[in-house]
Amino acid sequence: MKLPVEITKKRKLETLVENKLTHTLESAEMHIFETHEKVKNFTLEFSHPLLVSMIEGRKIMNLGDMSPFDFVPGETLILPPNELMRVDFPDAALNRPTKCLAMTISEEMIRDTVVYLNEERAKVDNEWQFTDSNLYIPNDMAIQQIIQRMLFLFAEDHPSKDMFADFMLRELIIRVLQNEAKTNYTENAKELSGDSRLAYVINYIKENLSKQLTIKELSDQIHMSESNFHKVFKNELDISPIDFINNERIKLACDLLKDPNKQIKEVYAECGFNSLSYFIRVFKRKELISPGEYQLKVVAKKQWR
Repeated sequence: MKLPVEITKKRKLETLVENKLTHTLESAEMHIFETHEKVKNFTLEFSHPLLVSMIEGRKIMNLGDMSPFDFVPGETLILPPNELMRVDFPDAALNRPTKCLAMTISEEMIRDTVVYLNEERAKVDNEWQFTDSNLYIPNDMAIQQIIQRMLFLFAEDHPSKDMFADFMLRELIIRVLQNEAKTNYTENAKELSGDSRLAYVINYIKENLSKQLTIKELSDQIHMSESNFHKVFKNELDISPIDFINNERIKLACDLLKDPNKQIKEVYAECGFNSLSYFIRVFKRKELISPGEYQLKVVAKKQWR
């Protein structure tokens, strides 16, 4: 993520810890923070729903219901109002500041978007609701691209910028809701499967990754047509069933490849891929390196420890 030159023109260094620059629109407020020295247990709190994303450097985040974790560029947090953040800056320096953004979003905009979704794109078994707990979103390219566009929009001198921002914020809220649904279904599929057809089918996928799963088989599990199943799945999770299956298979492959004695041909078969070349292609698209390179990397890392 890049900061537009225009957005930092008025920046003044007033403090070495979380030096703040603020830009405001009708439905959102963007704060750019820079920290120029190492510090521990710095606290921040906002009275509105908050999106936090790293720009440069690393923080260690301490949030109420989560274990402390490294927060780095490409990652996003959604926090409810009045969530206390305790932050450590282990790497910040005067010539290498840690930079992040925090964007508050109007609750009216969130409510209107949730109402729109429930009227026009309703869930199959329950209603859309914006998160009232902490949500961690790792490396979601679509969300990062919206944030980057919002940065340029905050810096732009355009008479219609508030209208443009409302469109982007609505898209951002919808993608956050879909990401939360995907996380919830994936992490709690077994527990939710009695009340949610999508949770049931996700649990079925996770328990049968080694098999040759088809859309017909999955749609039959929850008594839907193939076309309606695909539409419902994509609408709620922002991902196609096939891409979801491949993502789960690659997660499983990454776990299996931690074993230095596992051969690649064993791994792809155990993960349900029917072609070694297709497995390698999907793995490289997801992890940016080949399965063999990944295995060497994780094994070497374990030995180094």
